[in-house]
Order: sequence, then C-alpha cells, then structure tokens
Amino acid sequence: MNHWLIQRHFFLLLLSASFVCKTATAQLVTKVDVCVYGGTSGGVIAAYTAKKLGKSVLLIEPGKHLGGLTSGGLGYTDIGNKYAITGLSRDFYRRIGQHYGKFEQWVFEPHVAEQTFLGYIKAANVKVLYQHRLVFVKKEDGLIKQIIIENSDKPGNTSYHIVKAKMFIDCSYEGDLMAKAGVSYFIGREANNLFHETYNGVQLRDKHQFPNGVDPYKVPGNPFSGLLWGISSEPLQPQGSGDKKIQSYTFRVCLTNNPTNLLEITRPHNYDSSRYELLLRYLEKKPAKDLGSFLKFDIIPNNKTDINNNGPFSTDMIGMNYNYPEADFATRRNIRQLHEEYVKGLLYFIGRDKRMPEYLRKLMLQWGYPKDEYTDNGNWSPQMYVRESRRMIGEYVMTQANCEAKEVVSDGIGMAAYTMDSHNCERIVVNGMVKNEGDVQIGGFGPYPISYRSIIPKSNECKNLLVPVCLSATHIAYGSIRMEPVFMVLGQSAAVAAVLAIESKKFVQQIDVKKLQQILITNPLANNSTPEILIDNDDIAHVTVNGNWATQRNDCYGASMFTDDGKSSSIKSVQFTPYIIKNGKYNVYAYFPKLSKATSKTSIVVFDGKTKKEIIVKASDIQVEGQTSGEWVALGTYVLSHGKNGYVEISTKMSDGITVADAVLFVPVNSVLPN
Repeated sequence: MNHWLIQRHFFLLLLSASFVCKTATAQLVTKVDVCVYGGTSGGVIAAYTAKKLGKSVLLIEPGKHLGGLTSGGLGYTDIGNKYAITGLSRDFYRRIGQHYGKFEQWVFEPHVAEQTFLGYIKAANVKVLYQHRLVFVKKEDGLIKQIIIENSDKPGNTSYHIVKAKMFIDCSYEGDLMAKAGVSYFIGREANNLFHETYNGVQLRDKHQFPNGVDPYKVPGNPFSGLLWGISSEPLQPQGSGDKKIQSYTFRVCLTNNPTNLLEITRPHNYDSSRYELLLRYLEKKPAKDLGSFLKFDIIPNNKTDINNNGPFSTDMIGMNYNYPEADFATRRNIRQLHEEYVKGLLYFIGRDKRMPEYLRKLMLQWGYPKDEYTDNGNWSPQMYVRESRRMIGEYVMTQANCEAKEVVSDGIGMAAYTMDSHNCERIVVNGMVKNEGDVQIGGFGPYPISYRSIIPKSNECKNLLVPVCLSATHIAYGSIRMEPVFMVLGQSAAVAAVLAIESKKFVQQIDVKKLQQILITNPLANNSTPEILIDNDDIAHVTVNGNWATQRNDCYGASMFTDDGKSSSIKSVQFTPYIIKNGKYNVYAYFPKLSKATSKTSIVVFDGKTKKEIIVKASDIQVEGQTSGEWVALGTYVLSHGKNGYVEISTKMSDGITVADAVLFVPVNSVLPN
C-alpha cells in the first residue's frame, strides 16, 4: 500500500470514528464505576465481585446468555488440581453441588450452570445489558474514557449506547475491548526461541494423531485428484517455529440417551458427507471399539453428555478458525455457523452414513439433543469453544517456565494447574500421509501462581483496563491457564484490583498488589463472611506427621499427599490443626482422591478442643463417580473456639489398603450464599 493510500485509509478511519461519536452522543449514556465487557464465567464473577464491594457495575454481553462455555456445554470441568481454584470460583462449584444435593460438584448440566450464574447476578443486583457489542473505544491520556456499543441483534440501526466508567474489565474470549483500546496483543504461536520454551510453535507429535498410512487424496494414491476436505496443502514448517495459526475450535456437545427427553439428530443445513471421509479412512486403519474412540464421551447428570474432541478426526474443525480473532462480527458469525454445521454433520454422519460400521451407527442413534437444554437456540449451545484468540502482551508474559515452576512470580493473584494443552492447529500432508500438527499435552506439574502483571496492559498503553481472560501469556502457557475455573478466579482478582484502583485513585499498574492478595485471602466470597480454613498436607505449620508416610504427587489436592500402603504393623497418623480466628460452628471435611487399592475403612478423629470423636470413612462413602477427580467427605459439624485448640487426625488404624492423608477443610456454617 503506497503512502497516499495509507493517508486515505487513515482519514476514512477518522471520519468513521467521528461519525460514530456524533451519532452516539444523541443516544443513551450510562455512567458506572466498573464496566465489564463479556458475560463469560469470568465476566459474571468480575461483575458480581465489583458490585458486592460497593461499586456501580454494568455487565455487557453480546449474546443472550451468561456463563460463556461453562454454561455452554463444558459441564465436565477441566481443573488440573482443585487446590488452584479459590474464592468465588470455588463457591460456584459449591452452589452447583447444592443443586445436586452435594457439598461440591464439578460435573453439571448447562442449564444448571446458567441458573447458578444468574443467581450471582440477582444476589448482587448487577445490571446486565444483553445483545450489545463493542463498536468504538475513546481513549485519552492512556485512559479509556468511554466505549460505544450497539445492539448486536439489530446492528447498523444507529441505536448506539455510550458507557463511561472509571475502570474497564475485558472478559471476552476474543479480547475485543483490549484490542480497540490499542493494547498490544499476539495471535498464534510464538517461536520457541522467543521465550526459551520447548513446546511452543509448530509441534508434530503423537497425540490425537493419524496412524501412518492414511491417504490424504480424494483418489487414494493420486496427488493430482486433490486433497480431501480439511487438509491443507501448506508444507510442514520447522519444529518450534512460530506462526499465526491457532488451536482448533469446536462445540462442547450436550446429548442425552433419555428417550423422554431426546430429540433426533437430524441432517443439518449444508450437510456434506465428503467432509467426513477421513474418519472412514482412519477407522479402516484403526477400528473403533465404541464411540469413545473418536468422541470424548463424558457423562454429566441426568443421562447427558459433555462431548469433546478425541483422536485424529473428531469434533475439532482443524484449521478453519485462523481469521476468527480479528474478524468482524459478520465473519465471526459465519465461522461459528460453519463449526456448528460441521459438528452437527459429524454426529449425523456417524449415525446415518451407511459406510460407518453398523454397530457404531446403532450406538450413535441412541443419543439425541436434550429437549431441556438451550431451549431458545434449537437445543444447541450458543457458545462456540473459542479455545484461544488474542493474547495480550502485558506487563508480564506467562511462559512455559511459569508452568514448570522454573520461574515463580511473587505477585500471584490466582493459580493454574492444568496440563500445557494445545489442540491441533493444522491438518497437512507429511511424507504422503495425512497428519495433524499442533497438539501438545504436557503435564506433571503442580499448581503455580499467575502474575497480576499478566492481566494488566503496559502502562504506556492503557491505565484503567484489566484483561483476565485474554491475559498475557505465550500460546503454550495459555494452554494451561485457559480453564473456566481459572477465568473465574482471575475475574474476581481483576474486579478487586479495579476497586482498589478506584478507591486509591491510582492506575491499575500502581495499586498495592500485596493488599490485593490479602483481600482475596481474607474476603474470598466478597461478602465479608468468615473465610473457610483449608489445611493441605504440605502446610507444615499446621500438620504433624507421626510415622513414615510416603509422598505422592499425582491425583492429589495441592502439590502432594501422604499415603501409606498398610503393610506396616505400626499405626501412623497425620494431624491437621487449624488456627480458628472466629468462634463458631464449622462443617469439617476430609479430601479423598480417586485411588485404586484404597483401604476399605479410614479412621479419622476430630477433636473440637473438648471432646474427641472417631469417624470411620468407608470406601463406599467416597462418591467420586461423576466427579472429575476426588471428593470431600463430610466429618460433621463442630463448635470450634479461637486458637489452635482442635484438630483432625487421619490414621492407619483400620488400614487394609492404601490410606491417604491429603487435605482437611473447615467451613464456617452459612458461609456459602444461597442462590
């Protein structure tokens, strides 16, 4: 583009912005302390937190629903380690548990999640503006002064709405507010050498990969016949090199096999069976035992599913989302529609195409869309799984080194613990065979802190914006952080930071981070209730160990847990002693992970400072079915007084298998708000 064209383009942009501003000034104006853009799970919690802390709040959601992916089908929660989930995020899963008659639950139906989010909105009386999307951001001296939004259901009708706020929080999956505010961001994968990483950039690996020998051509063995649908002709780039490709999108699919609640999976619009030819060729090489071989079938309550991608050819629409992050709203709508048609078409193909093995077709036909889910959207989720879009380049960039604890920040305002996870980014031809590229799944590390600086822009770019969803992280680090419970944790942290900035009259880069950290600890539910007390086995100041216990670092709560194989004749014990700040009644729980060869009975003694009570926890009492990991088991309600007067002691007294001493929880009675 020559110099004259650049000037002309810039002039047209200015003219367009001026027109929008002039038009909008005659429209509705709203002034609040905190404006939250994006009604995702993190957005709801951010808005609730700011309102409970005494600020006026407006939550703007471009769609019709709240909760993002949490209410949009991801009911089998990706966690990594429950220890990392704190504050209102943890409270959300407690409220879900209340609905299902349990203390805490991480597996749930979509409509239950949305009802729970609406409970937060109602409890705090948060004003929500649905079906409105961002058009323009006005910024002066590094501060967002106002934003202009339009009705996303009726775009272009000049019904603009001005929102003025002291602080803005971008909780969208796309980072639109951040981008329009002129904040730096990155799209795609950084080269490994940029941040001294090993799992970023191009990655040709073995997970979710085609076996050797799957032919990529329409006519097998004939390159001149062209490639099958969904295969790129681009050559494989060097391992670890950077590009602008992003991990694939999909929909998390809620189906049911309950005949009374089932709607048949019908032929979708624009159905094209040739899109699924690769599934047939894959099954020829590797026959499937059941649907789980190429669909991740996780069961949620009431005979429903949360289906995710699994294997080399599944629900991920690989390579079809590259334009999404920076596309206009119309283009994004088209991309979302294409993904919906692809996934619906896949389900229909599995059940109806005569080329599929008959036993797989019969299995698929047992399932259908639930009548009681997404009732205003054709029983299909309105939320596409946008795994990754823009990522801010903020004051601090989270990297692989943070995930692996090679670099530990001191300004942590939340934790992550999930595997460094990227879905495939492209489907290409390698040595005459079809291969997927980009899938990375590297775990083996415990919870790690997320820097406050990673949710704020550089000070010279914007001083009153927080970005807890499209936060500052490399592609591979973001793959670990990008979990819905973590977004809620970071949404709460961003809201508290916004409140501190307002009250101290400082920029987000200038607030007292230690004060922020302290508030998150002392007021975790943003309602000034007495905080619960969690004692993990690693809390050496509150844990006394008697005997030689082994330390296990997998499948535990926190960084580790103590285990004993029960082969010793001597009785061993671990005592968890809380420091009670406020006298009162406490519900006490012990954590039991999913474990094979566990003891059939565990002896636990609770001492309230006056009386000892022995509780025998049977293996049958530990209902981990339907949970994504372990389970809290109730030990009763006790009156506890100030100080270190009581304790919970787990022993091997009745061991006939592996005994676990992992974590103990003391929850003040009535600490969880009702919906």
